[in-house]
Amino acid sequence: MKTEKKFQGTIVPVVAPLTHDFKLDKEAVERIFSHLYKSNASPFILGTTGESASLPQSYKEDYIKAAAKIRSTDVKLYAGISSNILAESIEFAKLCFNEGVDAVAATLPTYYHLSEEQMKRYFLELADEIPGPLIIYNIPATTHMSIPLSLMDELSLHPNIVGAKDSERSEKRLDDSLNLWKHRPDFSYFLGWAAKSAHALINGADGLVPSTGNITPSIYAEMCKAVLKGDEELAFHYQSQSDKLGHLYQHDRSLGESLWALKVLMNELGLCESHMMPPLCSLSLKEENELRKGFHELIKKEKITLNLLSHAS
Repeated sequence: MKTEKKFQGTIVPVVAPLTHDFKLDKEAVERIFSHLYKSNASPFILGTTGESASLPQSYKEDYIKAAAKIRSTDVKLYAGISSNILAESIEFAKLCFNEGVDAVAATLPTYYHLSEEQMKRYFLELADEIPGPLIIYNIPATTHMSIPLSLMDELSLHPNIVGAKDSERSEKRLDDSLNLWKHRPDFSYFLGWAAKSAHALINGADGLVPSTGNITPSIYAEMCKAVLKGDEELAFHYQSQSDKLGHLYQHDRSLGESLWALKVLMNELGLCESHMMPPLCSLSLKEENELRKGFHELIKKEKITLNLLSHAS
């Protein structure tokens, strides 16, 4: 990550802060953004971690406007525009850019299995119609399709397509991606696979998109600094902390359950409530209490530094 690019660094896929009646918790948005900005992390709202597939359009629009109002000019603001309806993604992207979002991200539509040609046409039509930078988001865990690297490389030549966020679990794909794009000044590669964060940064990734950054963005800020200094041992020290935190709230849980667990830990830090948008829901109080206890034990054992906004100890 030594080449200076317009889009780079730690991008945290922010949760969807909800009130008890499923409205946007604007005060929580302010707390979360302040938490991220202290580690120079950029917020990415309305992605997978942000429950975007479950949110009504009114909530999404409120979130964009609230985020834009309190955004820091020192970092970028990213937003997800994924939809099964191309026209909806285009119109929402226009709203995002009108409000000051720096770049938008889109997955493939998820209902129909698409051929490679259909994938290509979809992203080209989207990129042609939106008035700003687009990041292609590859996440087979939810779309059940993998965008071929050769196609992503072809799409990267479109002037509006400025980067890729890849959450596919494949070391070969990761290394091939780095070889393709690490020297491209006009195209950024972001890894969405937290377990390989240090490896990716050391080998030329432009940034990370770690959901655990909602809790401890400082881990990834320090990891980036270590890589820039050439201290690989220190980078993998922070990788170990990231792995243990991720294991705490993700192990033996589905994706949706892990998002609830993530919000529980954020609640422990005073950042937001743990309400989930249906069909996702909270798990048992027993599991919640065990999670909170395990969090404090892990923080103490691993000497993980928490943001000053928190009250955890």
